[in-house]
Amino acid sequence: MDTIIKDSHFELITEMQKPDAKKRLSLGCAKPTVESAYNIYRNQLGQIVLDPVKAVPAYEAWLFENKPALASVKRGLADSAARRTKNLGSFAAHAKKD
Repeated sequence: MDTIIKDSHFELITEMQKPDAKKRLSLGCAKPTVESAYNIYRNQLGQIVLDPVKAVPAYEAWLFENKPALASVKRGLADSAARRTKNLGSFAAHAKKD
C-alpha cells in the first residue's frame, strides 16, 4: 500500500456521510479530478482509498507488461533529463515506406 499512497496529507471533505438506499456514497463534494476511473482499496478497518487511474491503449500496453523495455525507456528519459544524450541526426533515411 505504500506505493499507492503518494501523499499522506489528507483533507476531511465531509463528516458522517451516509450511503443511500442502494449503499452508494456521493463523491460530488470531493471534486474528483479529470480522471474518470478509480482503483478502490479497502483495509481491514474499512478505510477506503480511491486511486485515480487512466487507461492505456492496447497497442501501448506491451510496454507496461515488458519490464525490461519499460526500464530501458525510463533510463532513456532519465538520461535525457540529465542531458546525458547526444543528437545523432535524422534517421528518416532508414525508415521503411509503407
